[in-house]
Amino acid sequence: MIERTRRAATAEAAARPGGAPSTRTRPAHPRFAGGVAALVLSVAALVLGGCLGKPKIEDRWTRIDVRSSNLSENQAITPGVRESIQVGTQITYRSIITGYLVCDLRASSTIGPSDVAIGLDAPRQRMAEDIDHLLQNSTCVGRGIRAVTGWDHLIQGINLSFAGVAPATDSSGAAIRGLFLVCYLAHGDKIELANGMDSILITPYRSTDYEYLSIGMNLSVAPRPF
Repeated sequence: MIERTRRAATAEAAARPGGAPSTRTRPAHPRFAGGVAALVLSVAALVLGGCLGKPKIEDRWTRIDVRSSNLSENQAITPGVRESIQVGTQITYRSIITGYLVCDLRASSTIGPSDVAIGLDAPRQRMAEDIDHLLQNSTCVGRGIRAVTGWDHLIQGINLSFAGVAPATDSSGAAIRGLFLVCYLAHGDKIELANGMDSILITPYRSTDYEYLSIGMNLSVAPRPF
């Protein structure tokens, strides 16, 4: 009987592929399997959500920086006197942009330095929004302009020189509250003036529409001597 049992077992083993005895893999414990799945999902969520942190807006949007200027922040400008202005800028592109780089000396009777966050060390997105607002509520009293075209990762240095005259009052006689030097991007249309000279009509790009960061600095109008 024992011999028959052994033979039957040998025959059963030989009938299996490779003649190997049957082995069964023990299934993973449900708690262990669930823990592994949760860990994988957590890691995937961290990776997809940017576990290293989202890049700052200064690294995602096209950015204008002032590298040099013969004017300093809060510098007093004498009204009615022609001022020679030099500005060294750098544009770091994050997308394809074609238009004009514009640097303006701008005067406003409704916006003062405390009303806006404009300065070389000011928060960049807030400053860009404030410059958008300033451009609609101020007068250009000096301008430098250069046609530009750029694409992602291009870094372009541009130097501009122009003259400006700061007024003491606006056209209605209201005192000037704020004087600013601002650099921004714009669309330009070439037009012919009545005297036959060519000029460029500037339409500023809104910062949020074109995802770019303009820059500027506060200046001041010096008291007029008596």
